[in-house]
Amino acid sequence: MNDPKDSLIEYPCDFPIKVMCVADDNLVATMAALVQQYDPAFEPDTITTRASAKGNYLSLTVLVRATSREQLDNIYRAFSSHPLVKMVL
Repeated sequence: MNDPKDSLIEYPCDFPIKVMCVADDNLVATMAALVQQYDPAFEPDTITTRASAKGNYLSLTVLVRATSREQLDNIYRAFSSHPLVKMVL
């Protein structure tokens, strides 16, 4: 296991996660629910969206209050495994 002192991130902090998704009417609510599994205080209205030129895809910026590396890893895994998600940065 990595030593927490080796991390470049100081916890807790606000951490933006970029998520590229297939456009869907319930996308923001769905992604917010994923984050709330690991951060119950997460506010869905902090998610910003940007549609692709043709409107087939949405780019989300999800601002998470990161409390640990484990929490961030779990959120990344939840996003990455969702069928609407194409890429997570």
